[in-house]
Amino acid sequence: MSTSKILIRGAKVLGGDVQDVLIEGERIAEVGTGLSADGAQVIEADGQILLPGLVDLHTHLREPGREDSETVLTGTRAAAKGGFTAVHAMANTFPVADTAGVVEQVWRLGKESGYCDVQPVGAVTVGLEGKQLAELGAMHDSAAGVVVFSDDGKCVDDAVIMRRALEYVKAFDGVIAQHAQEPRLTEGAQMNEGIVSAELGLGGWPAVAEESIISRDVLLAAHVGSRVHICHLSTAGSVEIVRWAKSKGWNVTAEVTPHHLLLTDELVRSYNPVYKVNPPLRTEKDVMALREALADGTIDCVATDHAPHPHEDKDCEWGAAAMGMVGLETALSVVQQTMVETGMLDWAAVADRMSFRPAEIGRLGGHGRPVAAGEPANIVLVDPAYRGNVDPTGFASRSRNTPYEGRELPGRVTHTFLRGHATVSGGELA
Repeated sequence: MSTSKILIRGAKVLGGDVQDVLIEGERIAEVGTGLSADGAQVIEADGQILLPGLVDLHTHLREPGREDSETVLTGTRAAAKGGFTAVHAMANTFPVADTAGVVEQVWRLGKESGYCDVQPVGAVTVGLEGKQLAELGAMHDSAAGVVVFSDDGKCVDDAVIMRRALEYVKAFDGVIAQHAQEPRLTEGAQMNEGIVSAELGLGGWPAVAEESIISRDVLLAAHVGSRVHICHLSTAGSVEIVRWAKSKGWNVTAEVTPHHLLLTDELVRSYNPVYKVNPPLRTEKDVMALREALADGTIDCVATDHAPHPHEDKDCEWGAAAMGMVGLETALSVVQQTMVETGMLDWAAVADRMSFRPAEIGRLGGHGRPVAAGEPANIVLVDPAYRGNVDPTGFASRSRNTPYEGRELPGRVTHTFLRGHATVSGGELA
């Protein structure tokens, strides 16, 4: 589907009225009813939902260094199948993305893949070791144009280093994305601290380990007058802290993962390492607080924290297993089930939480734009009536560590367009 004109007929734009969308070249030419165009490739949407291309603020593409679990190519293919037209690639690679050279390598690999735009995230500290600031300015000034910095997988636990990072990125409107985990409170932790961990005899990961870091960092961001973003917020207490910080007018944003909107620590009773993740699955009370916070805007966006691992890193006893889940290809379905079908978000709000806001936080031009004439043709078509059981053998990702295997989820991405080029057509990679 490489024709320069594509006419999408009968789509519900942002879940609203049925309209036609005409794409010419890399841009949307017209949105309206009864459109026609000579020589255009016609797609009959039949009332499917049309959204702006999704943007993920939190993806692990693993390249360079862990190509056994994912590459930029396989990860961006997975992203396209999930409806994403842009992803932010986290810095915990080998070598770490803490220099201009490494972030430019990842950026160029993204350009070569062609399935979605790849925006590298730079490390906050050298080697993710939390001791010395990385080359933040050089990474920003590089071809990759890094705006988001994170030591994700590790917490920037030193308050002085965190303050300096916030001060430094303020100069170019950058943002520090914090993995909120006080390391001393989580030594040996294997799951959420609570009733289930006590019954199973597994080391507990207290909510306060997350909440104490968030409390400190929203105060630091306010003091410095800089931007802080909270990665994968997971507890009801964290929601309250972010809500308070926003009520003060501070420049604080936050994300939630799909798995924290659906799954609870009760699943750990199976001892199946597919449910082992950082931050850990929490309680039903936390899940409901996260959904309400996403609905009312306290939590700005959904981010996948797509964390692929090879078979041998998950097919082992719980204590030895790696933490993380793949999420790019199931994220929109989980959001449909937890937020749309419960009446907590409509499709326009899904576009806000999964496209507009993450693009704004990452200062990502060309993405998270309105579906309107003249805008880049970054578009996803979703069939919300579809129901199917998750089968990881059909994933585009190189890894299969999904917590949803065999689970019925609603919705299916049928088409994804990146600047007018189909990356997914009829539910399959183009």
